[in-house]
Amino acid sequence: MDRRMRRSREAIFRAFDELLTKKKASSITVGEIIEKADIGRATFYAHFETKDQLLEQMCGELFCHLFDAAEGDGEQHRHIFSCDAPSSVYLHLFNHFQKNDNHILELLLDEQNEVFLRYFKEGMCSFIKKTSSDIDDYRAIVITAVFIETIRWWTRNKMTASSEEINELFLHTIGINERA
Repeated sequence: MDRRMRRSREAIFRAFDELLTKKKASSITVGEIIEKADIGRATFYAHFETKDQLLEQMCGELFCHLFDAAEGDGEQHRHIFSCDAPSSVYLHLFNHFQKNDNHILELLLDEQNEVFLRYFKEGMCSFIKKTSSDIDDYRAIVITAVFIETIRWWTRNKMTASSEEINELFLHTIGINERA
């Protein structure tokens, strides 16, 4: 991807992120994204076929970011997220939710946003199976559901517990030792 295309793509991500501060993803239109990014409609569609595809690629960036960190591809890793990854994979994800990077918390909690929730569940299940060879499909689905409900519970309780405390509670609840 050349520099100009990369800048356009980043502008689209930034615009979408900014709009998420004001509205739920499900109510944001492509027109609003185009206007906020200050790009033409053709430029948007050169990168994404639909708003849902933009959301899916944003999710893809999240999971690519986590895979890079889990596989030790540098302490500072690339993509739309930038951070110093802790050694705990789940803690890494809890940290992103606590900071609400790229409005990931609103995306997960928006019950009308089936695209993000579906993609998040698929990515999380795949990630769990990749990092834990002894976990089958069923257990990966259960762990993912527990993770999502842990985030929802933590949010309802105004995140008074630290991400480290939530990580310990989550790991204890699912009964595994994190190996990634």
